[in-house]
Amino acid sequence: MDEQVLAVDIGGTKIAVALIDEHGTILRETLAPTVASADPEQVFAPAAQAIVEVLTAADPVETRLRVGIGSAGPIDGPRGTISPVNIAAWREYPISARVGAVVSELLGMAPLVGLAGDGHCMALGEHWIGAGRDLDSMVGMVVSTGVGGGAVLNNRLFTGLTGNSVHLGHISVNAWGPKCVCGCHGCVEMYARGPALVAAAREQGWTGGQDAKALTADARAGDEIALRVIDTGMRALAAGIATTATELDVTTFVVGGGVSRAGEVIFGPLRRHLADFAVLSYVKDLEIRPAELENAGLIGAAALAFTLS
Repeated sequence: MDEQVLAVDIGGTKIAVALIDEHGTILRETLAPTVASADPEQVFAPAAQAIVEVLTAADPVETRLRVGIGSAGPIDGPRGTISPVNIAAWREYPISARVGAVVSELLGMAPLVGLAGDGHCMALGEHWIGAGRDLDSMVGMVVSTGVGGGAVLNNRLFTGLTGNSVHLGHISVNAWGPKCVCGCHGCVEMYARGPALVAAAREQGWTGGQDAKALTADARAGDEIALRVIDTGMRALAAGIATTATELDVTTFVVGGGVSRAGEVIFGPLRRHLADFAVLSYVKDLEIRPAELENAGLIGAAALAFTLS
């Protein structure tokens, strides 16, 4: 029987828990809501219940279970703690220990637990069975309500010292720009994430809807404001990508997330603007690929688990 690992993907609105085999096949999955509570244990309770539900329905585990956790950040990988910006109750929350305790109580054995940022797990998932499966090195990116990323270099995840490397959304592309929530100025996120695109369009008189999906639909229909705002946002994203490529010496970027699903209206200007920033010889031919997986973060958490020993 193929080995199975437990994967946990923590987001601001939901927490996905799944049992996944060594081919990347999801055998069983449960979704739990991310509870809006000031009590950290109340937030964790639905996740714990989902873990129990998935493992109770699984075949008996005969070896030490491996668990991969992907979470919005910041995280502290070595300590196993997370402080997601969009989950206020969790500040330095010991997620690895808490998940490990639930599994131990249920199975009677302590699991091996790995923790990575959601951008890193996205990169791992796409590298394993998605758009980057033919590559040794790549950067995976999520462009949605935020902009995150992770790098796989020579077939190994590059996490940095604390697990927060390649935080592409918080590269400054305008040193004199407005202050970001992170404290820096002119970050990529301030121009390229979905809510930023919508806010910029509204400032210029766009009245087409409430979200980036409506904005990109109007852009495809030829709306001048939508096209102009997206062009500006993708120029900022191109600058962040080129900076990351220059520092890491990586030439392929796999881009996923809600904004990226808009297709060529996003990828067209992004590729065009790259030519202005990726100018050194070793990054002149950067390749931008659309992500293939709908659940790359969850698949990546499983890929992380398979590396544990």
